[in-house]
Amino acid sequence: MRKLSSILLVMIMIVFSACSQEQPDKSQGNPDNPQEKPENFIWVQGGTFMNTKSSYYGKNVTLTDFYVGKYEVTQKEWSEVMGNNPSAFRGNNLPVERVSWYDAVEYCNKRSIQEGLEPYYNIDKNTMDPNNKSDIDNVKWTVTVNAGANGYRLPTEIEWEYAASGGRMSKSYTYSGSNNADEVAWYWRNTGDQYLSGDWNWPVIENNHNQTKAVGNKKPNELGLYDMSGNVREWCWDWYGDLNSNNSGSYRVLKGGGWVGDVSSSELTFQGKFEASGIGPDQGFRVFRSK
Repeated sequence: MRKLSSILLVMIMIVFSACSQEQPDKSQGNPDNPQEKPENFIWVQGGTFMNTKSSYYGKNVTLTDFYVGKYEVTQKEWSEVMGNNPSAFRGNNLPVERVSWYDAVEYCNKRSIQEGLEPYYNIDKNTMDPNNKSDIDNVKWTVTVNAGANGYRLPTEIEWEYAASGGRMSKSYTYSGSNNADEVAWYWRNTGDQYLSGDWNWPVIENNHNQTKAVGNKKPNELGLYDMSGNVREWCWDWYGDLNSNNSGSYRVLKGGGWVGDVSSSELTFQGKFEASGIGPDQGFRVFRSK
């Protein structure tokens, strides 16, 4: 009888263990296919904004689930896909910079094809985008979305801010992961030889040898995402405007602040802007995927 009881107990423990192992970590991978989570990506559960400091808190905004890269796209990742490196500051683990919005969407499609995914964008280089009102942008490719594709893409501004603010796990920080900028953000005071004080001053910044930093060296936010405040500004899909109400414009949105910017631009709510063709040593991006 004791022997039978022991056998039954062992069988119950085996079944319990198997069931436990089958439960996916919903914060880290697709709950339906956790094995398919791309490397260095976080699965973000959708919902409404929990961060009370967000531009979208209390608004009628609900997001669906998505993947987001843990890090900004690095120079190594860029070079492997595009075969070049446009960055002013060189290093495999430094974020790629000096990339335009057009460069970023082209990277997304090329990486998708390279990895056997369906490209998310339809890029027509021969047709001028009638929605682009810029007098400076001389590229003006027409870029539309291939709805339902599983390829890499830029985030909408709302998705970016939701992920940066910690999603469902948000603690209502001002910056992505902290109320103390120096814990999570690379910006003009802390990206050079010495920690700078006083007012923003370009000659001082230049003499201090400020530059981008290797990704992932600051504290992550609540979801495990790095550098969403500071390092390089990150391109978003949207036209610049009031809560993304515009379907056209002269500028595309940039979020997160950068190594040369003031700390205020590293706040979650800060909405930067630049022509889609513009490049700069503090402009990079992070890739998302819908599935």
